Amino acid sequence: MVTGGASGMGAALVAALPKLGARVVSLDLDQEAGAARAKAAGAAFRQADVTDQAGFAAAVDSGVAELGGLDVLIHAAGIAPSGPAATMTLDLWNQVMGVNATGTFIANQAVYQHLKENGGAIINFCSAAGINGYPGKAAYAAAKGAVAAWVRSLAVEWAPSGIRVNALAPAIWTPMYDRTRSEMSAEQLAAHDTMMKTAVPLGGKLGDVQDDFVPVVVFLASESSRFITGQILPVDGGALMMR
Repeated sequence: MVTGGASGMGAALVAALPKLGARVVSLDLDQEAGAARAKAAGAAFRQADVTDQAGFAAAVDSGVAELGGLDVLIHAAGIAPSGPAATMTLDLWNQVMGVNATGTFIANQAVYQHLKENGGAIINFCSAAGINGYPGKAAYAAAKGAVAAWVRSLAVEWAPSGIRVNALAPAIWTPMYDRTRSEMSAEQLAAHDTMMKTAVPLGGKLGDVQDDFVPVVVFLASESSRFITGQILPVDGGALMMR
């Protein structure tokens, strides 16, 4: 089960995993794009809002019924709006925390009911922002910091049920990043690319979703990672070196 399957890394996973033999249900608030991407990949789709606890749980239950069980949740849904901390509105704070932090809580609780008997894997999405902070996106950083603490807590609480709970902190090239680059002036883009050459030791730029990201997700979703839990795993070319 993949949340955020209509766009970005979630969409890339919905496209890639069926080719590797997985049966996939994609969940996203965007019905049109989500259903189209799922259909093209040979996956199922359920419209779901990660901030609606009852509605999301119903979508999970329906998806699990179609799959005939559940082994893995990949919770990629999230938002990252900008806003200075001093003037950020409470509405923006609540929106970001609601989707990224509370949404992780809702998604994880919903699948727990289907994993607790036979175990499985939950792969949440953290961020370097949740470890180092992110000036200009303080709400996003706070939400991802909450995700990191949540992951470490669940890893202990749910281990007796055989549930592994980890999170990825990716720095991957996505269509959203393409849009960000397109909005930069030539001077801004040159300065950004110069910064990236030192910020990302391996390659000097964001990673490729198929070559650098999908294989790590597959590993964490598989029994090959059966002895790994409670970890925040950066997939970022060495930009964030966790300790």
